[in-house]
Amino acid sequence: MNKRRAILRSKIEPSPEQKNKILGFLEDRYDDPFEIVWHEDETLRHGFVLRVGSEVYDWSAMGRIEQLQEQIEQLVLEDDNVISLLRDTVHNWSPRVFSKERGIVERIGDGIATVIGLENVTYGEILLFTGGIRGLVLDIRREEVGCILFGEDTQIAEGSSVYRTMRTAGIPVSQHVLGRVVNAIGAPIDEKGEITAGNHYPIEKAAPTILDRQPVFKPLETGILAIDSMFPIGRGQRELIIGDRQTGKTAIALDTILNQKGKNVICIYVAIGQKASSVARLVEGLRKHNAMDYTVVVCATASDSAALQYIAPYAGTAIGEYFMDLGKDVLMVYDDLSKHAVAYRSISLLLERSPGREAYPGDVFYLHSRLLERSCQLSEEKGGGSITALPIVETQAGDISAYIPTNIISITDGQIFLESELFFAGQRPAINAGLSVSRVGGAAQTQAIKSASGTFRLDLAQYREMEIFTQFASDLDDVTKRQLVYGQGLMQMLRQSQSSPLRRNEQVIMLLVALNKKLLDVPISEIRSKMKKIIEYIETKAPYIVAEIETKGLLSKEDRDRILELASEYIDPASAKRKV
Repeated sequence: MNKRRAILRSKIEPSPEQKNKILGFLEDRYDDPFEIVWHEDETLRHGFVLRVGSEVYDWSAMGRIEQLQEQIEQLVLEDDNVISLLRDTVHNWSPRVFSKERGIVERIGDGIATVIGLENVTYGEILLFTGGIRGLVLDIRREEVGCILFGEDTQIAEGSSVYRTMRTAGIPVSQHVLGRVVNAIGAPIDEKGEITAGNHYPIEKAAPTILDRQPVFKPLETGILAIDSMFPIGRGQRELIIGDRQTGKTAIALDTILNQKGKNVICIYVAIGQKASSVARLVEGLRKHNAMDYTVVVCATASDSAALQYIAPYAGTAIGEYFMDLGKDVLMVYDDLSKHAVAYRSISLLLERSPGREAYPGDVFYLHSRLLERSCQLSEEKGGGSITALPIVETQAGDISAYIPTNIISITDGQIFLESELFFAGQRPAINAGLSVSRVGGAAQTQAIKSASGTFRLDLAQYREMEIFTQFASDLDDVTKRQLVYGQGLMQMLRQSQSSPLRRNEQVIMLLVALNKKLLDVPISEIRSKMKKIIEYIETKAPYIVAEIETKGLLSKEDRDRILELASEYIDPASAKRKV
């Protein structure tokens, strides 16, 4: 029978008795006969290192110190009361016999390392390189594995040792992360000190099963009239924000974050591939409106490596899952997944994977589906928490049929399409009502908004169709002219300043007044100012109606009639007096 070979390195050659003990250990562990080949190693003053294939049993002094260090690190992650545990651990600790699988770097460059000799490594496992640099396994082949590096590769060279950690990538999470700006591996980058970690969450995690979910039914209001009235978003929904560059996609996401103030929603903004200056301005804007108190910013800028840009959205989702598991509602903004796909394409090409359509790898759909499927409304048995996802995707020249946009449209529960022509015409937010949709619909609307919105979307569609048709007509009848004025008034009402989300009662009043054509005789340029004064008048005259809408989301027929009566009274006081 052929014997397996075990390589033993030590300063002094072991005695026959010591060799027999080692052979007994190996044969018990592997059920195979072994022969030991000894190599002298002057660097090992105490103990020895035994290698069997790719597995290493490090019984040297340094190896035992590393064991103790790893055990202490694990204690720090698992328990807040570390000091007393450390004393007990150091006092009672004794080294254990365990294998440490070691590989060798075959090629290194562009943030990618190719490693040989790791026979049992798993996909998604963290590897430890020279200098403490960590890498993530993303490619497994018959003779080698490819991994991305989370750090500078200047300390790593061909022939360097690589060790398995038996752990998947994770991120430290706790309540202390609120109000902070962190990088893709959870380290703070806002110069406010370290973040106390209460737990460790894996960045890659299976999505909750169908039985662990419940239907989307609670509204997550954006404060943007066009969205809340026509394309409502529910807690646990995934609503795509899509449009060309510089059309207001990020502005919609930020207004939604601002509107969550006081509503017990944790917001997580993931910046992928953006300029550091842009992220700094965004954070300053959130601080200015006191929104950082309930917000976490996860940042992987354009200057960061493709590896960090790749894991950033998964890391942000892990933070969101921590709060969701506590029964909280979470809003996730991924800005944007187009750059995320580009980063993954770069990694895949460097890993020598076969390119497909637009040079993306074949699993680029799975890249985003496994990310967005983690957003859901959990069942009450699982705590009732939720993650609502607002992924952002950039199109080129309004082409929503490109590869990445169509992939994400098919994954999400609807999309808000921002049109360049509307944006440049001064319509902000530039939402195209025809191409936008929410597949949850009225299920995620309050009764008040649903009752007030009525035929809003239909009226807008009729106006847009009539507007195109009348471009070719010179003589219009009075009915058509009046319909055009009414449509122009609706479009004017939908214009909304950035960082000015509307309260629920303001939206209800605006919809009722506009859809009942109370402002037909008001000049288009004065509609917004007139509407603001009408809202203030109704809030003063009927505060009980405002409270009912705000707290309960209800609008009775009597309250509806009263709002319209007060609006008419403000617009035409003389007419109201004649009725009295």
